[in-house]
Amino acid sequence: MKIELFKFLDRSAGTLRSYNEILEQIASKTSDYLKELLYHDDNFINITYRIKSEKSFKEKIIKNNFYLEYADVESMIMNFSDLIGIRIECRFIKDEEKLFNLIKNTFNIEVGKGYYKNALDSPISMKLSDKQPQIQMNGFEIYKIDCKYQYGKNSFNFELQIKSMVNVFWGEIDHKIIYKNYNYMIDETFFKDIMSTIKDSLYMIDRQLLILFDHVANLDAGTTVSANEQINHLLSKIIHDVYSQKIKNELGFIFNFKNATDIIVEFLQLSAAKERELSYGENFVKLINRINEVQNSDMSLQDNIVFDNSISSGDYFTQSVLDVIKRISSKDFTWNMIVKIICQMQEADCNRSMMDFVNFIRAKYSVEFIRIFESFNLVSENENILESYILKIVYNNFKRNHSLNYLANGALKDIEKTFKLIKRENKTFDLEDLKIRFKYGLERIN
Repeated sequence: MKIELFKFLDRSAGTLRSYNEILEQIASKTSDYLKELLYHDDNFINITYRIKSEKSFKEKIIKNNFYLEYADVESMIMNFSDLIGIRIECRFIKDEEKLFNLIKNTFNIEVGKGYYKNALDSPISMKLSDKQPQIQMNGFEIYKIDCKYQYGKNSFNFELQIKSMVNVFWGEIDHKIIYKNYNYMIDETFFKDIMSTIKDSLYMIDRQLLILFDHVANLDAGTTVSANEQINHLLSKIIHDVYSQKIKNELGFIFNFKNATDIIVEFLQLSAAKERELSYGENFVKLINRINEVQNSDMSLQDNIVFDNSISSGDYFTQSVLDVIKRISSKDFTWNMIVKIICQMQEADCNRSMMDFVNFIRAKYSVEFIRIFESFNLVSENENILESYILKIVYNNFKRNHSLNYLANGALKDIEKTFKLIKRENKTFDLEDLKIRFKYGLERIN
């Protein structure tokens, strides 16, 4: 027969499970609201949340003697301070205060007991009367706000934290490696010295990154590229170097395909963001981990790639381009490497990966056509005819030159150049006139 404590824990866990769907809704809605509030702020990077696990829930009940303080499981849950944890992430330590002040200025309607709302009918209230940042038990600072969410007749507590990249990393060390690790008993003085040293090192890194970031941000906009583009260039170089080394080791020669890896990285970043809703930084870390796995894996560059017809596209251009890639990848070394890199980096079936890749290229054309068709007074049917006509020219050129750079970049630039020449004439053109000009423009430029 279980002692009373464990009966209480079982009842508590069962009640927590019954609230899981509600807690998920609260966390999702609050995160979406905060993301919308902070989206245009340059200091903001990302928002994440977690729902307290049953294991952690039970652990906290025992550690804080809640089973003695609360006879009623329901009232204990409603008084739990961090059933939901939401974290706002920013670049640098100095940005934490900026985001906190932005939130404080938004939630400026006092509703009692130190809590504030952004509107009287808002379900979210935040306790902004506490001094921030707060001092943790380990002696370090953190922006941590107690919050409430009114859901029907119940008011659920959640905790909001604002953390820089350095402090996110620090939190992982402090919580997962040390706080959660009961197997190591470290002398308290030694423990504090080590932790202080780690913290000082991280703060130094934060200051150095801030100096670098400010330097790049202050450069003339025409002489620098965005942070995302810099990340992509770095990833492209790493991927290129890893596969170039594999080529040299196996085949004995150096091969340059940097233009191809630039395009591949753009595809991988967009695919990762779409599937997992990760930030650029998170995508970068994930792709770096995958590159390391590929670097340490065995592979034969001379193996053929086997495709099947299990996946097909209803779009003529997409299917035609894919058919060309399938045909030449067993003959053309560059395309053989392109396909292998894409499939290996995605850790997916080659048929599905290459269809996704060609769809990514097709989407670039769709965006371009939407932009240029705004300037032509064509009915929808004629827009479709002109789009198909231009894409057929692009496809025929690609079928001859087999260039990924032409397909993903060059042809789009040709279309844009032709469009600018047409606009410069400042005339009204019918469908046939436009077809002639695009045909001449793409064939002449190509």
